[in-house]
Amino acid sequence: MRILTCFLLLFGTSAWAASSGYGKSNFKNGRSVIVHLFEWTWNDIAKECERFLGPYGFAGVQISPPSKQNKVTNPWRPWYERYQPMSYELTSRSGDEADFRDMVERCRKVDVLIYVDAVINHMAAKSYEFSEVPYSRNDFNVPRGYCSTSNGQVGNNYHDADIVRNCDLVGLNDILFGSKTSYYADKKVASYMNKMIDMGVAGFRIDAAKHMWPGDLKNIFGRLHTVDGSKPYIYQEVIDRNPGAEAVRASEYVGFADVTEFIYCDKIVGIGTGDNKAKYFKNFGEDWGMMDSRDAFVFVDNHDNQRSHGGGGDILTYKDSTPYKKALAFGMAWNYGIFRVMSSFYFDDPDSSPPAHSDGSIKSPIINSDGTCDNGWVCEHRWRQIKNMACFRNAAGSNPVENWYDNGDNFIAFSRGNRAFFAINNQSYRVTSTLQTGLPAGEYCDVISGDPTNSGCAGTKISVNSQGKASISIHSGKDSMIAIHVGAKSGSGNTQCHW
Repeated sequence: MRILTCFLLLFGTSAWAASSGYGKSNFKNGRSVIVHLFEWTWNDIAKECERFLGPYGFAGVQISPPSKQNKVTNPWRPWYERYQPMSYELTSRSGDEADFRDMVERCRKVDVLIYVDAVINHMAAKSYEFSEVPYSRNDFNVPRGYCSTSNGQVGNNYHDADIVRNCDLVGLNDILFGSKTSYYADKKVASYMNKMIDMGVAGFRIDAAKHMWPGDLKNIFGRLHTVDGSKPYIYQEVIDRNPGAEAVRASEYVGFADVTEFIYCDKIVGIGTGDNKAKYFKNFGEDWGMMDSRDAFVFVDNHDNQRSHGGGGDILTYKDSTPYKKALAFGMAWNYGIFRVMSSFYFDDPDSSPPAHSDGSIKSPIINSDGTCDNGWVCEHRWRQIKNMACFRNAAGSNPVENWYDNGDNFIAFSRGNRAFFAINNQSYRVTSTLQTGLPAGEYCDVISGDPTNSGCAGTKISVNSQGKASISIHSGKDSMIAIHVGAKSGSGNTQCHW
């Protein structure tokens, strides 16, 4: 998260085998990929669930913070105003409470669940008085004297866990939780979250979780209702890119909910660009210094680090189209963590507003005849290579990586049991080889290059023989990968994720 015009310096599970407590995915019908429809309106999200996300097998949508936010006019209505809550009223520039409820219900009807970006660490940068909650000065760390810095700010003091968790983050009023206020704020936050759970919300991203004490989060989570008879799925934003370099560690937050793994963003760049030889990705995950797959929530980029802050740096975004698609495709083919796809709006200024009218209201995406987006929206989730790999991940299910092959350099291939097969070529030349796919014999469509049609494949057709082997030939450069799975047979006409 990034607020005001300052840089915010710092702030899971396997898809199928989750850790205890709230770190258990509650996706429907074998779905496994969340998409972050960043700054979309509730009405437009409902439409996208019905016309695209449901049919193409996406598991859920992460939405922007729905609580009433501060209105920032300098710069004009930047995206980060959503991270400056004024109250827990469900009224934001994405819509009102009725719109919110309608979105949740319509998406659930097509098996797409809603995951709310919950800003609960702080309120806006005001005067510690929020009458609509209500909160008063008694409910904040700085006025109560629990922050040890002279100006009440976190600043650059990430070597001190007390400062990170008890002081104001770039001016945002840090809430005091726990027994010192008889759990007043804990109850207020839990009530806000429970209201949405009772509407059908399936889970939450906890913004700036590293700025909260793990015990306070556990207490809040323990007050939450169930949804569909189970606990909501929760993933916590904890940026810990250089383990040991800071006082707050991601490992403090595992076990009771999932945790964002920002090291993943740094490391997966290499498979996209080819700068780190593909053969080294054989053990991608824990062996690379990342947390256990059962605790990890992963992504190639998010709304913060694609703007070079909030864990930003040398990462891939939609602006690096070819390597970005490779990294996303590999990430969805691999079996590490819960996977989220970013769906962005175009920007040059990292502070810019989402596509909006002159009054600050958000514009709707225009869906072009080829399925892509317009009107200022990128819609990465609609790119053929990305939406089809979401279906691939569903097809792969809980199956492990098997039939690994590498050429000792920058070409790799592997299966996910007997359900799916993926290969990527980062060499500077075409690679052709006969490989074990693990799949049953048949004619398959490479979903990177096109969908199945009623008569064959829109893209490349790949024949798997009775021994599970296929001749694989992949060029270098753009889309230099193939992906086949049991739900994409030649001639099936299965252009959506149904089988």
